[in-house]
Amino acid sequence: MRLLRAWLQGLPAYLWSGWGAVASLLLFVAAWEAVAAYYGPLVMPDPRSAFGTLYELIQSGAAWPELAATARRALIGFTLALVVGSVLGLIAGVSMTASMMSRPLVTVLLGTPPIAWLVLAMLWFGASDGTPVFTVFVASFPVVFVGALQGARTLDNNLRTMAEAFRVPRRMMFVDVYLPHVVSYLFPAWIAALGISWKVVVMAELLSTQDGVGAALAVSRSHLDTASTMAWIVAVVGLLLAVEYLLLEPIKREVERWREAAT
Repeated sequence: MRLLRAWLQGLPAYLWSGWGAVASLLLFVAAWEAVAAYYGPLVMPDPRSAFGTLYELIQSGAAWPELAATARRALIGFTLALVVGSVLGLIAGVSMTASMMSRPLVTVLLGTPPIAWLVLAMLWFGASDGTPVFTVFVASFPVVFVGALQGARTLDNNLRTMAEAFRVPRRMMFVDVYLPHVVSYLFPAWIAALGISWKVVVMAELLSTQDGVGAALAVSRSHLDTASTMAWIVAVVGLLLAVEYLLLEPIKREVERWREAAT
């Protein structure tokens, strides 16, 4: 509750500090407008058409079921990758043998294209939620695993030895020594995995499901409806930005306040 209260209190200041991100988004929209003016609406609709189509989809109620299905699958796969990857990565990080044994496996997972896992998932799970969830999990897991492993492997032994010499309580040692260091590696990995999960789930839905943003993109592609295509892309990217900047990033800032104290 204390963390939640602090997050809510710091949210207005955090939103105000995001003017740089807003400026970059506006520059992106300006570039989008320029490309649309050059190539025409058949190739690239202008932002007004895309946002207008998205507004119509929201008003009609057609957008919410598709976005909810995509978000559910992406977040389930991401959460599984976050929990399993973090736990196994921390375990591997405290053991040199486990770390060395896991490296080739992680390389294999990172080097295998998500489309290959998607084909296997379609054979194993068919046209069910299991296909996109599994594909998201297996694509996001190695990123989280490596972040957790690096966090555990790079812990300052001198700091740990000093804490032990002063007989720091275990709880304080975990909260003030171990956790801040490991979290500084975990959160960037989690954010990268979140972006991967959103891209992969749309690709998986495009080929394997009858609902979700990916399926809606398949329909708009078959109709050569570029405005609807861009509207769905804007919707899913906006949902991703909301999850990252309204949930993960404020929590990260709150947890990493120790950096400000250290400086």
